[in-house]
Amino acid sequence: MNVLIGRRIVTIAAAAGLVLLAAACSSSTPTASSAPSATSAATSTSVPGSATSAPAPSATASAAAAAAVELKTESTKLGTVLADKKGKTVYWFAKDTSTASACTGACATAWPPVLGMPQAASGSSLTGKFGTISRSDGTVQATYNGHPLYTFEGDTAPGQTNGNGVIAFGAAWSVVTISGG
Repeated sequence: MNVLIGRRIVTIAAAAGLVLLAAACSSSTPTASSAPSATSAATSTSVPGSATSAPAPSATASAAAAAAVELKTESTKLGTVLADKKGKTVYWFAKDTSTASACTGACATAWPPVLGMPQAASGSSLTGKFGTISRSDGTVQATYNGHPLYTFEGDTAPGQTNGNGVIAFGAAWSVVTISGG
């Protein structure tokens, strides 16, 4: 069984490398308004509160290699919002679609994407739909109710919501409420 698992890991890494190589060899630069390619789109069709998803076949290797990321709720001055395991508020970006992130480069530095396969943290009850998308760099980004997820570098402590309502990188940023934002 260890050999079979070892071969599967090598196969997943090779497939992810091919996706990254294909993206690096692309002759065009993706923009926020371009439609996502078949290699960059993976959407959620999961059961509420579960971390399972049905990614597009080309994104399966990247999704399978992604680590789990735990999400929970956090009480803030804006009410109860989605947060990462450390209590850092999670946001969604109005420029994104349910299948593609429009936040790369300097945007992703200020608004780090939540990477990995999302799941409810132990003791958390989240009723929204978890899923993933494949980012342009091949990493797997968590989604909740169809929104790609981010944290904000301006939030330095659990429960802070300094990014809510900020207009940056071409659109508004909003906290993710438990009802999905």
